[in-house]
Amino acid sequence: MAETRTTRPQAAEAPPSPFALQARLAEIYRQRCAAAVQGCLDATLAAQEAWAAALKPVTPAEALGDAATYWADFAQRSLLFWDTMRRRGNDWLAHEAAGKPPLLAFAWEIVADARGFARPANYALARILPPDGVAIDADKRPYVIIDPRAGHGPGIGGFKPDSEVGVALQAGHPVYVVIFFPEPVPGQTLADVAQAEAAFLRLVSERHPTRGRPVVVGNCQGGWAAMLVGALDPEHAGPLVINGAPMSYWAGNDAENPMRYAGGLLGGSWPALLASDLGGGVFDGAHLVENFEYLNPANTHFGKAYTLFSKIDTEPARFIDFERWWGGYYLMNREEIRWIVDNLFVGNRLAAGRAEWEDGRIFDLRAIRSPIILFASLGDNITPPQQAFNWVADLYPTTADLKANGQVIVGLMHESVGHLGIFVSGSVARREHAQIVDLLDYIEHLPPGLYGMKVEETGQGIGAGAGPRYDVVLRELEVEDLQRLQKYARKDEVPFEAVRQVSELNAAAYEAFVHPVVSAWVPREAGAALRALHPLRARRWALSDLNPALASVAPFADLARAHRVHRDEAGFWAATERRSAAGITAAWDFYRQMRDAAAENLFYATYATLSNVLPRPEEAAAATGGAPDLLRDAMSRLAEGGFTDAAVRACLLVARLGRRERRLSTFKRIRELAGRDIGLLDRTASEAARIVRQQAAIVEHAPDEAMASLPDLVRTAGERRRLLDILDRLGGQLALGPEQRALLGRFSDLLAPAPAPVPAGEHRRKAG
Repeated sequence: MAETRTTRPQAAEAPPSPFALQARLAEIYRQRCAAAVQGCLDATLAAQEAWAAALKPVTPAEALGDAATYWADFAQRSLLFWDTMRRRGNDWLAHEAAGKPPLLAFAWEIVADARGFARPANYALARILPPDGVAIDADKRPYVIIDPRAGHGPGIGGFKPDSEVGVALQAGHPVYVVIFFPEPVPGQTLADVAQAEAAFLRLVSERHPTRGRPVVVGNCQGGWAAMLVGALDPEHAGPLVINGAPMSYWAGNDAENPMRYAGGLLGGSWPALLASDLGGGVFDGAHLVENFEYLNPANTHFGKAYTLFSKIDTEPARFIDFERWWGGYYLMNREEIRWIVDNLFVGNRLAAGRAEWEDGRIFDLRAIRSPIILFASLGDNITPPQQAFNWVADLYPTTADLKANGQVIVGLMHESVGHLGIFVSGSVARREHAQIVDLLDYIEHLPPGLYGMKVEETGQGIGAGAGPRYDVVLRELEVEDLQRLQKYARKDEVPFEAVRQVSELNAAAYEAFVHPVVSAWVPREAGAALRALHPLRARRWALSDLNPALASVAPFADLARAHRVHRDEAGFWAATERRSAAGITAAWDFYRQMRDAAAENLFYATYATLSNVLPRPEEAAAATGGAPDLLRDAMSRLAEGGFTDAAVRACLLVARLGRRERRLSTFKRIRELAGRDIGLLDRTASEAARIVRQQAAIVEHAPDEAMASLPDLVRTAGERRRLLDILDRLGGQLALGPEQRALLGRFSDLLAPAPAPVPAGEHRRKAG
């Protein structure tokens, strides 16, 4: 019988009265304004103190020399800065003329093009060609990496040698990347895209008939795309690695995550529809990139340029490489962006089980059968951890519900890296992503549950140039622990339901009264002209050789490079420059904090009040999607199975009495000592996972019966000796606690080799 679940009880609680809410909002706004002022003063004072500390007594001649070298350096840096901006513009024009190919640091070839599918989409499957010196192991499962289509083009997962693509190749895995083209196929929908990606996954499975199904890695928007594929085709999707992916768009903390209010402040989805109509039926990805830049005006309007200016001798190559990707704006069809906004940005329907990919057919995330790794960062202001993790509690209200569905979810939290750093940081690739790749060889042998993953440095590698060594620690958690990420137990998400209703009303009005007029008067060609004039594009082509004022800068920049004069970093003028830069940054940060505080105050004042007067929707009961009742099935097979089932059960019984932490190094040691003997490695990954899930359910819910019925699974003297030998080997090599060692003694008594096969249940009669 299909079970049902209800949504979290907080959503049903009555919001505070408008008067109490207004008083609370006014106090929060006052506190945030005071904090913004104090932060600006503190930053300015710190810059002043640093400037004063840098000053030192100098003679008039030294002061004159410092001024001369600084201003000569300043003039040269200015020339080199504008030459770099010119080169960026030329590079952007060349990339546009080449059709904006994927910016991968590896050679690649297309193996399937979805533009020719029965349901066409502007997607393709590319195989990464391994670089020289990298050997691919034909027995290792392939990786399929899905990059985000959120304004930019593909390539972020393989942007550098130290990347998700790089670490998977170095581990010997075949790697594929799902790429997409700048222009959507006319009429394509998100359902077409999901179907194309599912077809790619089936193709990869056919090309690599390994023991394990393909690993699917999704970055940012590509993360929820990977989840959709896992729900559509669970038979071909292996472990899912979801990096910085926003799944619960209403989630976040006040004063930290202003982007979640954008949909409400804009009135819902109608601005995206208007932008699509003005684009001739096509939505410009530059609008999404502009939203990202809006989050941090200090970096957008000053910090990025000043970093280039202050490090002009070393920064240009990195700056131009990154800007090539950051400035490659891709397009979406009107229906694609509408589905995204309605179902994710504003509607938050995916985790609630209401996101339809066709009429009456929903994306049921509970249908995913593979383990899921979620990677988020506390320093990510685009996809905060709450948006990356909260869907788990929406989908599985309790830990028992999660385990009953046989699901394994692992959460990894970085302390500080920003959103893009999750994908492009070389240090993150070498540490976190490399350990994820290592863990995936073992993750399907984990019992169902929610785990927290931590990467620990354990020492230095051996040999010249060797980096640090790491170990992965998995600690079993409760779904209820996710509440610790929240300030208000998610009560602050109540007003977002009002946003959804307002969005639907505004979108209906727009479609009825505005869309017919705008779409009739704006042809597709006019949309292309408007896109060319978008500020993010204009600042690139305007600062290129197309601009006569910059076309002549190159020879002067070459002359400056040949005769560089470097300022004294400890001098008065260099210190004054740093103080000025810190003051400008502090001013921009003050503006951002005041702006975000005002926007948040306006959002809650509007929508929290509306949530009192708008009709409350009935709480929807989301079906389990026909997931099997794992516990009932497992308990009905308590005395069924063979040697592998018995060995897994015995190991789980021992692990149950130990610490809640599991180490990757321990998994490796167990595989080394007894992996082949247990029998899981001779089976497909899905069959091995099925055995582990079944035995874990039995051990957790009926440990005494699991122990008592163990002889029914190993009935011959030879099998019992084999199992006891495995347990003795593991007990002699692993650090076990007293209770675990006592249990090993009970195994010896229970599984004393019998001279002949023992009928099922015979040991119980003797025990009685």
